[in-house]
Amino acid sequence: MSLVRLLGFTTLTCGCVTGRYRDIGSNREVTYIEEKGTECASSGHARNQPVSAERVAHGFAPAVAVRA
Repeated sequence: MSLVRLLGFTTLTCGCVTGRYRDIGSNREVTYIEEKGTECASSGHARNQPVSAERVAHGFAPAVAVRA
């Protein structure tokens, strides 16, 4: 288990809430779906699952994200 630092939360247009974290040991950033939105129809959005910025089809393009 590694230590992580919370960088912030983002709410997507589908209602899902994501959390961005930085792994202290490797300085790598990781984004997780913290909570699935009640109206979200995306099967790719699952609670406590890591996602990557490359997965634009799953709603992680900068234009889709809205600051919470």
